[in-house]
Amino acid sequence: MQFSRMITAVDAHACGEPGRVITGGVADVPGVSMFEKMTWLASHQDGLRKLMLREPRGYPVANCNLILPPTRPEAQAGYVIMEQVEYPPMSGTNTICVATVLLETGMVPAEEPVTRLVLESPAGLIEVTAEVSAGRVTKVTFRNVPAFAAHLDAPIEVKGLGTVKVDVAWGGMFYVIADAEPLGLRLDPAEARDIVRAGEMIKAAAREQLPVAHPENPSIRDVTIAELTGPPSRPGVSGRNAVVVSTGALDWNRPESWTGALDRSPCGTGTCARMAALHAKGKLALGEDFVHEGILGTTFTGRLVEETRVGSYRAVVPTLSGRAWITGFAQYVLEPDDPFPEGFTVGDIWGRTADQP
Repeated sequence: MQFSRMITAVDAHACGEPGRVITGGVADVPGVSMFEKMTWLASHQDGLRKLMLREPRGYPVANCNLILPPTRPEAQAGYVIMEQVEYPPMSGTNTICVATVLLETGMVPAEEPVTRLVLESPAGLIEVTAEVSAGRVTKVTFRNVPAFAAHLDAPIEVKGLGTVKVDVAWGGMFYVIADAEPLGLRLDPAEARDIVRAGEMIKAAAREQLPVAHPENPSIRDVTIAELTGPPSRPGVSGRNAVVVSTGALDWNRPESWTGALDRSPCGTGTCARMAALHAKGKLALGEDFVHEGILGTTFTGRLVEETRVGSYRAVVPTLSGRAWITGFAQYVLEPDDPFPEGFTVGDIWGRTADQP
């Protein structure tokens, strides 16, 4: 048999959100930082992302992570996060999956009962504490990059929804955060299609009306993800959310054509962004656990551990705890005559994409 590519990967999920981890078959890429490596992949080797996330090897809510040698001596490993329409600088669920795979496969030695390691993400160094028992990672807690609120209770005009009050906050990605109840939505899986459409429309309006850029890296800019929030469904939970991730190519002039999917988890960076906004409003104190519930009822636990500044913004340093489970080991291959060397999308589940007229 002859293959033009063979990629070794471990499939996992963090509280329901899939996070494939590429462990072999891809050489190191140019760049003096993980952010530069991410930028190089996006510009020169984006076919890898498409191959692993589109059909027939992927599906709309799939995520992928590429393990690379770190560029910082403090880190044991680096990773680049790949999603359907972007390369996020940071992702909580993907970080939890990466840490779990590195430790459970022995790529990084695990110590019981606690292993501490440092990972290099495109957003910066991420300190990780993993609880390990009988060779299994039972809990991952990471110290995220500083989070901050850029806009609070800002009214925006949303096509089809009218005036919507939103927050815009950074938690490793820029989120627009809106309350679901005034939109007539319950954060229930049965309403997933309506939640996705509302989230995509709110995101389009926020990008146009509330521009934002990261003060320490202005090439990271604008809202790319939407988060609808609501009250908890049961005691012991602080809040509930549904995060809308785009799955089709984003034509900013035609937001009505966008498609998306719900993050299956409570969303790590979304939880950090929401905590930053709540703290800025005086509704969440330092050291207070924030148990965040996702659309499936699974939870992450966040905590704000200190205040800091990011440029002109008052910021907070969040930690986030969750768990991942390995679901499979695979070697993904590409034969030389495969008619879809970068996979494909079809409008029945993907919506309008760059592949389609």
